[in-house]
Amino acid sequence: MTISRKKIERIIRPEVRGLSAYHVPVPGDFIKLDAMENPYDWPDWLVDEWLERLRQVSLNRYPDAAAVALKQQMRGALGVPDPAAVILGNGSDELIQMIIQAVAGPGKVVMAPEPSFVMYRQIAVVSGLSYAAVPLQADYSLDRDVIAAALDEHRPAVVFLAYPNNPTGNLFDPEVIRAILAQAPGLVVVDEAYAPFTDASFMGELQACDNLLVLRTLSKMGFAGLRLGLLAGAPAWLNEIEKTRLPYNISSLNQLTGEFALGHREVFEQQAASIRQDRDALLAGLQSQPGLTVYPSAANFILFRVPAGQAGAVHAGLEENGVLIKNLDGSAPALRDCLRVTVGRPQENAAFLSALATLL
Repeated sequence: MTISRKKIERIIRPEVRGLSAYHVPVPGDFIKLDAMENPYDWPDWLVDEWLERLRQVSLNRYPDAAAVALKQQMRGALGVPDPAAVILGNGSDELIQMIIQAVAGPGKVVMAPEPSFVMYRQIAVVSGLSYAAVPLQADYSLDRDVIAAALDEHRPAVVFLAYPNNPTGNLFDPEVIRAILAQAPGLVVVDEAYAPFTDASFMGELQACDNLLVLRTLSKMGFAGLRLGLLAGAPAWLNEIEKTRLPYNISSLNQLTGEFALGHREVFEQQAASIRQDRDALLAGLQSQPGLTVYPSAANFILFRVPAGQAGAVHAGLEENGVLIKNLDGSAPALRDCLRVTVGRPQENAAFLSALATLL
């Protein structure tokens, strides 16, 4: 089937044509350390109990449109304060999309640091908004003066701040975030996707900041296959954002599984604690390798820079050794020569470090 380029250009907006689709490589038999997943499987006994619970699902019926029971469990598990409202999404990506759709309009601007989570830009552009990227400093921290000037210049409808930041792994200075909350003319969304791996959070500040929204996801906790996210904030804001949510966006299977898994969240909290320890060991292993610049991380991944011009070769060499990580070289100027590795199981981390040592 052949479609002329002219026809595509006539029908598809130039902003969309200028984007690249979000690419996820097929993992095959690789040691998969590229997607910030929890590497630990569910225990067999938990899987057996879960499969038995699935017998209760009536797949011929629509799910609970409001996901009431799951909402309550997620509120408790994620520490949402009582006055706040919540919306559930098909992962936090859908919630980002809802927020942007709710504020979209002529001349509206979405702002985020650069580099940061690529979907902020992607969804903003697809939704027809302008996107303002504010460069981070050389150590990937927020420059208070630069972002203050950008807020004055662009007057964004929404600012996204990943906390910890993806792909750099660092926590921004909370005082700078509070200054942004005080100055921003619109909403400020603190995206806490990696909350299981740090004690830092803005969830407790929802009552004090009327323009603050907090995003969470269960993906990093050990439920990446479920695609469950939560948005918390003042009811007045969430009542409006709720209007952009498609009906039945959380399936019956996901609701039951989420309720069941959060009922055993001590299993996943222990896994998160193990990942924190594994992260520290992996960080030390990377720091012992010659020629690398290794950045501190409060997430379940580590960013590191290889010698100039070697990122592609190192990434390809790791693949040849059966290890898949993320090559960020070329994705943003501040990520030149950078690679990102997810924290795996100790034996996976050891295999990665061993393969990397042969390539430097």
